[in-house]
Amino acid sequence: MAAEFADGARGGLESGVPDPAPAPAAVTPLPPDTVSVRWLVPAQIPPDAWPVLTACLDDGERARSARFHFAADREAYIAAHALTRGMLSAHAPRAPQAWRFAPTAHGRPEIARAFDDPLLRFNLSHSRGLVAVAVTERRDVGIDVEAVDPSRLSLDLAAATFAPAEVAYVRGLSPAQRPEALFALWTLKEAYIKAVGQGLSLPLDSFAIALAPLSIQFSDACPDDPAIWRLERLRPIRTHALALAVRHPQPAAVMVDAAAMPVAELLARCAQSEGPGRISRR
Repeated sequence: MAAEFADGARGGLESGVPDPAPAPAAVTPLPPDTVSVRWLVPAQIPPDAWPVLTACLDDGERARSARFHFAADREAYIAAHALTRGMLSAHAPRAPQAWRFAPTAHGRPEIARAFDDPLLRFNLSHSRGLVAVAVTERRDVGIDVEAVDPSRLSLDLAAATFAPAEVAYVRGLSPAQRPEALFALWTLKEAYIKAVGQGLSLPLDSFAIALAPLSIQFSDACPDDPAIWRLERLRPIRTHALALAVRHPQPAAVMVDAAAMPVAELLARCAQSEGPGRISRR
């Protein structure tokens, strides 16, 4: 894929023949009760692709990306935000560059509403090595990705921040099983916090995740209804965990469409000029 993109990028100017404009990207409305989840591995993005992805961002995002000291963090930020814009434009007739966002009171980004905007909701997460985005309609949604690195999350740290039931569960596992469980709990808790949009104001020990079967329970400090939450665990790549949380009155009705985003597909969408894509009724 990297070679194909590089060859295509060399076409027009060197040959003296302008490259043809890309065909309009199809817009596929999200089916009801569907959450689209896509992820990218920044290391798999070819060097020639980064200018295209960066150009897809707005001025504020580009300025913020430039402030990252390490290239890996900068690339994760650019990839996540370009993926967000590309996914939103996959489900609504608006160019990726045209989306505008506004933070909530707790800093969660939402689409800046205009009279013609669809009722799309999204959430994004990026870490070194993996970025992911979830898009749905109307529903609160949260997503989190983390590198499974035992040096970053110990049982002692979890004991100081997690709910007692979670800590007891992890203590009952063998040492070899604990890192996987700790990061599963961590990502699921982060996904829930991001879905409700309360940020750090919500204590991590005010609700408890159970991994088998996957479920959530709340204390009096976090009044909520376990029956309206759909949780999912994914392992997109060997080194990273991904978790999803969706608020829905009938969680079993939620369809999670999860897959890697082909780099070529995202590049084609980000290369579109501002203007509506063609509607697909697939």
